[in-house]
Amino acid sequence: MKTLNKSLIFILALSFWSTSCSDLEPEFTDVITEDNYFQNDAAFVSALGSAYTNLYSVMNHGQLFSLDATSSDEACITHKGPDWEDGGQWLRMHRHDFSDGEGVFGNVWGFAYGGINTCNRLIATFESVDNPNSPAFIAELKVLRAYYYLVLLDVFGNVPIIESFDVPEGFKPATSPRADVFAFVEKELTEQVPLLSKSVDQSTYARVNFNVGQAMLASLYLNAEQYTGTPRWADAVAAADEVINGGGYSLEDNYFANFAVDNAGSSENMWVIPYDGVNAGGFNLVQMTLHYDSQKTFNTVDQPWNGYCALADFYNAFEEDDVRITGGGRAYGVLLEGPQKDLAGNQIFDQADSWYPDNAVDDPSLTAEEQQRALVYSVEINELAPGAFRDGGTRLSKYEYEVGTVNSMSNDFALFRYAEVLLNKAEAMWRMNPGSAEALELVNMIRARSGVDAYSSLDADNLLAERGREMCFEAKRRSDLIRFNRWGDSWWEKGTSEDFKKLMPVPADQIALNSNLIQNPGY
Repeated sequence: MKTLNKSLIFILALSFWSTSCSDLEPEFTDVITEDNYFQNDAAFVSALGSAYTNLYSVMNHGQLFSLDATSSDEACITHKGPDWEDGGQWLRMHRHDFSDGEGVFGNVWGFAYGGINTCNRLIATFESVDNPNSPAFIAELKVLRAYYYLVLLDVFGNVPIIESFDVPEGFKPATSPRADVFAFVEKELTEQVPLLSKSVDQSTYARVNFNVGQAMLASLYLNAEQYTGTPRWADAVAAADEVINGGGYSLEDNYFANFAVDNAGSSENMWVIPYDGVNAGGFNLVQMTLHYDSQKTFNTVDQPWNGYCALADFYNAFEEDDVRITGGGRAYGVLLEGPQKDLAGNQIFDQADSWYPDNAVDDPSLTAEEQQRALVYSVEINELAPGAFRDGGTRLSKYEYEVGTVNSMSNDFALFRYAEVLLNKAEAMWRMNPGSAEALELVNMIRARSGVDAYSSLDADNLLAERGREMCFEAKRRSDLIRFNRWGDSWWEKGTSEDFKKLMPVPADQIALNSNLIQNPGY
């Protein structure tokens, strides 16, 4: 299943390359016209590719994942002397001192509108084809476009709505209020999702189907109060039930099966980005988080960058016997900590000219100098900047690291997972009725899989904490913190932040290009 779809994506990526490098294109004497080309489903699926390949940037450094992880209480990028100062961007993201000039905002804006533009182009193409297959594929594109708008709605709030590819030269779309963007996404999903396939098989793997559309609706409605001021809890439950009652997905017995290198068989991953280290790259987490010398642990082709690490309080939020932190039968859990060994089991030493004795190991077989130089991922981080220890902080290891991996991992990244649907339903039910027995049962299903004791009741604290443990590093944390009114709280090396920062600023360079854009309040 994974091979089939990744091969398709590779072919589509080649098609995208050929259109991107127009100066190098040869002339063809025979041309297949649209009327001749779109004669079967395979032709439509092939054309869909560029709208999906746009998703591959999600797990690049400086993109959507980075925005979510570094601005939330999950992770940070510490400034380690000469390394990772990066103009202060990641320090400002952590401290919520960000401005409209941060590069990550421009990257996420470009990611979303790049996807929208491609969807609009393909929708226009499919609408021009007189073929009975067209409506179903147009519906798929509109649901995919709705996902890109869902990202914009959540991150920036007030953004332009562009539905047409045929726009006049110099077109400068105006900002639409967040409530209007919400209404647009809701309309697109409620109208188009029923037209999508309910199949859960090779034909829908890595594509939006009926169930994925319902998962999007559940997320949209769960956050409706933040987006519009009006809660939509019952609608969130109804959308989640469409997925649950459909029976196409189930919780994996092994939590880490969802994040393995070869995770295409997961019964839980609903919609994935099918990364491949050779043919469909972009999943750069191995580079983004591991210490330079962890190259010896996983025999990575390229030396990692030693950037992202988890906050101590986030690590400590896991219960001691939680499979998600212990790893269960896996060598490591969602966070990598402690002394680091090479493939032969030998202690790794930091090769820097200076080292940090606060992180030393107690090993009588090593000299005192070696104990000081030992590479040890510590739970506590000494400081955010400027002299953060090179091995300070546990490292993000939820997604299995393949020994010998290139700088782009081959794990499929789940944009929506069945466990999230269960937790979304549970939260919506709890908000309508804090004593809901069904909500408690759903949350305890997740906890049972993780080997921890069942909750006896639900409250805001334990529900948010459980979402954090289960959904960590899946680019969901920022929305959760905002919805639970914890986004403005102080945490390690961060003071309280103003309420207006629940919305990120519209990128300054976009406003410079388009005088009709309106900056979000406070920036």
